[in-house]
Amino acid sequence: MSLLRRYLQAELARLVDNDVRLTVIGRRDRLPDGLGNAIAGRQSGARPPARACNLRIAIDYSARDAIAHAAARWRLERPPSREEFGRLLGRRSAAADVDLLIRTSGEKRLSDFLLWEAAYAELCFIDTLWPDFGADDLRAAHRRFPSPRAPLRWS
Repeated sequence: MSLLRRYLQAELARLVDNDVRLTVIGRRDRLPDGLGNAIAGRQSGARPPARACNLRIAIDYSARDAIAHAAARWRLERPPSREEFGRLLGRRSAAADVDLLIRTSGEKRLSDFLLWEAAYAELCFIDTLWPDFGADDLRAAHRRFPSPRAPLRWS
């Protein structure tokens, strides 16, 4: 968790400068030492949607739990449309769909991660462990699976 805290302190300005929108999903209430508050203060989610990239970090996150909570919030007599259900999941628009999902550490499964949002995502499985994942790894994944909606700007 100290790595995440350092990242939030060191990299937020660079994300904003590069038009990257940061959102953190999952349960923050179980994080240590005010880290949940630090995350809330550093998210750039209040800005308009980023043109370059939307970066989502999942902490203590379960897609099944998110879907179950969204279903529990549905109160109308008719079934929700996909868009309405997406809003219940906390998505703001179709732009919240994942274009590219990168799974590090050699795992070849989604592990209850972004099941709704990644329905049509390109899946990239790499052997690199997350702490070692760097810009070259991201560029390689993006070259294999370029986004049709938002090409990345590399600075």
